[in-house]
Amino acid sequence: MAALDTSKPSNRFDRMEWAGAFGDLGTLIPFVVAYVEVVKINPSGILLSFGVALVCCGLYYHTPFPVQPMKAIGAIAAAQAAQTATITASTLQAASLATGLIWLVLGLTGLARRIAGLVPRHITTGIILGLGIGFMREGIRLMSDGWIIAVVGLLGTLLLLTNRVVPAMFLLMAYGMTCGAIQHPGSLHALQAVQPVLHWPALLPQALSWHDLIIGTTLLALPQVPLTLGNSVIAITEENNRLFPERAVTENTVARSMGIMNLGAAALGGVPMCHGAGGMAGHTTFGARTGGAPVILGTVLIVLALLFSSAVMAAFDVFSRPVLGVILLMTGAQLALGSCDFSKHNGQRFITLVVAAFSMWNVGLALVTGLVLDRIERRGWLRL
Repeated sequence: MAALDTSKPSNRFDRMEWAGAFGDLGTLIPFVVAYVEVVKINPSGILLSFGVALVCCGLYYHTPFPVQPMKAIGAIAAAQAAQTATITASTLQAASLATGLIWLVLGLTGLARRIAGLVPRHITTGIILGLGIGFMREGIRLMSDGWIIAVVGLLGTLLLLTNRVVPAMFLLMAYGMTCGAIQHPGSLHALQAVQPVLHWPALLPQALSWHDLIIGTTLLALPQVPLTLGNSVIAITEENNRLFPERAVTENTVARSMGIMNLGAAALGGVPMCHGAGGMAGHTTFGARTGGAPVILGTVLIVLALLFSSAVMAAFDVFSRPVLGVILLMTGAQLALGSCDFSKHNGQRFITLVVAAFSMWNVGLALVTGLVLDRIERRGWLRL
């Protein structure tokens, strides 16, 4: 596997890159909404940290390299904050700090690639397949809130998916905003009343207590590590190098990238972030082929953070949830299609399917289960 190449093609900023830039909204929007509404995080810091990370990744990798919220941390934070108020903005800041240090050390020491090298390809294939199916399942759940809206959006997307004159994502976003405005006119009125106001987030982390550091590290950062290794290191490296072999990356590079951007998030008042194979599938499904797409999305988020942070929730409320489901469904299908090169060995195919099933629930557990089953299969104890 080659290191990052300095001869990689230039980023583009054409209409397809613009369309592909918004292909990963299906994971960004729900978690930002949860952080802002449940945990009471300032949206300005979240958007600014995501924006800066996306711009940096686009300029460095020159591929549609995604930046996403860490899913396990987001789910735990929302659940705990709603039930016990244990999770606060300071706790998440501590989690970002701990996450950044963990992955920076793993990347700088080379341990990330060594650990990833212990995972056979049929396990990686199962992780990517399970993530794809999981995205599709979540997309179907959102689409079920308005089947007629969703089916119209899906058919239009399929008909225009390869059209480079009228990118499917542009029409899908316009359709989603229109349907949402008709369904929830109050949200549209709130959005129209917003005025641009310059807002600078705090650029230095606030004082963290030992309680914040302990809770952020043990309850949030450490449980995320196996999930991050499976999806945000192994799977994204596999997906990037399959789609863009001339712009290959290594697991160590990806680990260092996550370490740096999470330390940045801790400084900007953001939340823990990662890369993800599903995010790359989202960008590429709708036309992105270079780092121009994350640069475009990152720039939009930076502008929103600095000038329109008060309008973020209003904008999210307007967008139709069934149309958001269409985006997730298409993203998941693209991701799952890329993992259909199964082993010809029955035992390895079985492990791939089991890992895929577990990945729909918990990628970290799927990784551990796959490694255990692989050891059993190598010893000849798995007879199918």
